[in-house]
Amino acid sequence: NMSQTNSLSTCQPAASSRPNMSTELELPFRPDNQLTEVMRLRVQSLQQRGQKRQDGERLLLPNEAVYRLDFPKQSLRFSHWTVRLAQAGRLTITATSQLWTPDLTNLMTRQLLEPAGAFWRSPHDAGDSTVQCYEADAHEFGERIAEQAKVRKVMYFLFAFADGCSPETADSSITFTTDS
Repeated sequence: NMSQTNSLSTCQPAASSRPNMSTELELPFRPDNQLTEVMRLRVQSLQQRGQKRQDGERLLLPNEAVYRLDFPKQSLRFSHWTVRLAQAGRLTITATSQLWTPDLTNLMTRQLLEPAGAFWRSPHDAGDSTVQCYEADAHEFGERIAEQAKVRKVMYFLFAFADGCSPETADSSITFTTDS
């Protein structure tokens, strides 16, 4: 229900760079509340028992949540990001290579993929201003996701919300092209 006036990320190619014989497929990132909850409980139980995390384990930080991306088809080419931030803030999206069964396995730092996607909006930006990103990283990140899509139907991400950004004020999707 976010207004469409909130601008798109600047990481969008010119229309002319898109091939003619392909179809665009926009996939939304969806919160995985169950997985986020499991990871929060893991942090709580370690704190309550006074235990340390497993060697190499990546614990969920308070400002993070788990999101998922479902791939309806496997041969995708990255096109562009669409990130809307309703107010000033920063959203960092980190992909994981984990095929997740969190009740069985903890998330390990080695399963986090580089580069992460960083998107932000400055406090002094006007209401309809663009969301900024590191374009080279965002593009490489998108291509890594398309690569992963070849071998899986779902992929999990850590969304880190900072500087006033929250799950309620951020909305993001990724668009691929597929051969029609």
